[in-house]
Amino acid sequence: MTDLSTLWEVGLPLAGTAGGLGYAKARAPRVFWSLVGLPVATTRFAMTYHSTMDVCGLTVQPSRLRAFLVRNVARRADVQPVPPKIRRIRGSMTGLRITLRLPAGLEPADVMAASERLRHAWGVHSVNVVTVKPGFVELRMTGYDVLRRVRMPRRVVSGPMSVPVALREDGTAFVRDYLKIPHALTLGANQSGKSMYQRNLVAGLAPLPVALVGIDCKRGVEHRTYASRLSALATTPEDADGLLDLLVGEMEERFDLLSDHGVADIWVLPEEVRPAPVVVLVDEVAELFLVATKKDEERRDRMVTQLIRLGQMARAAGIFLEVCGQRFGSDLGKGATALRAQLTGRTVHRVNDKQTAEMGVGDIAPDAVVTVLTIPPDRPGIAVAGDTSGGWSRIRTPQLTAAEAAAICAAHAHLTPDLPALTPYRPAVPVHVGAPAPAPLVKPSPATP
Repeated sequence: MTDLSTLWEVGLPLAGTAGGLGYAKARAPRVFWSLVGLPVATTRFAMTYHSTMDVCGLTVQPSRLRAFLVRNVARRADVQPVPPKIRRIRGSMTGLRITLRLPAGLEPADVMAASERLRHAWGVHSVNVVTVKPGFVELRMTGYDVLRRVRMPRRVVSGPMSVPVALREDGTAFVRDYLKIPHALTLGANQSGKSMYQRNLVAGLAPLPVALVGIDCKRGVEHRTYASRLSALATTPEDADGLLDLLVGEMEERFDLLSDHGVADIWVLPEEVRPAPVVVLVDEVAELFLVATKKDEERRDRMVTQLIRLGQMARAAGIFLEVCGQRFGSDLGKGATALRAQLTGRTVHRVNDKQTAEMGVGDIAPDAVVTVLTIPPDRPGIAVAGDTSGGWSRIRTPQLTAAEAAAICAAHAHLTPDLPALTPYRPAVPVHVGAPAPAPLVKPSPATP
């Protein structure tokens, strides 16, 4: 009886602890990683580091001086290969970061090539290798799938034109910085999360002192919800034609302003004369390329020419392009490839064919095409983001409904810059069904004597 009581007293707390950890692993992965995963991963890393690096081919032969000191000073007959030296180990709520000093003979590409083997050896979800500076790399390990439930980090590097849009696979924020990457292309099939990406982008831009211009040739079904924060909106190809002409005219006027002040960028201008930056959001860009008649073809050529001009020159004038669509390539027609060449940033969600993936990232990061093709259809919002430097990563945008994005735009409607050149295309703010009607204006009665 005593043995049963002891077993009950000891086993019940253990079972409760195990059940609690199991629940935390499924429902609160950050808590489980902090309590269990991080200590286990750190211990495994410390105990197996040298052997893992040796097996993965990330060691080099020691120098003659080192070999001499080992044999004659340390009095050891065997001289072990030299792995990268550990400079720093940091734990976080999502993983583990380790800074390594590479020995002579190794380069960051060698460590990147072995990242999958390192992931299995240390039992973590992923290992991403980032070059810190010449000779130093950082291993960014994630202890669990951070893209399953997106939680944006609290601290994000900010800037005058920086917007955190999504979460990277390594647990860091994917920031859309227009000063570094002025123009971008976003691709994705239906229900892939492309609209969610746009909502997060608009929601991040709304609190900034920028002008938002929408071109949505689907009669504005996507962009009309942002009407309270838009400085201009075009909902048909005919409207888009006129709006693009006005944008090019605005760009040329800004160039005159830059020339008068003897500078080459609006960010060098004094703040009191600096015009507001403009972000042009183009949804379903293929609608601008489709033609049915000869007249439509002339309009298409004119619109594409204006878009290419904006892509080539508008950055200095503070005008930036965000082009979205399901497909984008030479099959759309004349000028498509020239326009794509100006779009530095690339974000590709799940697509329906390999050619679309190659259109988005095949020309900048061929090894990312396979990753795009393996995005599951039941996880919308996951995408591959990269730029023309060749770097890329998997990202996922947090959930944001159209109503929430519209509420954010309405809350910051007072920040909408007034651009006189775009006034003809200023959208009317829609009245939502069920919203209270505005109170009638009551004129004051004349004062009685």
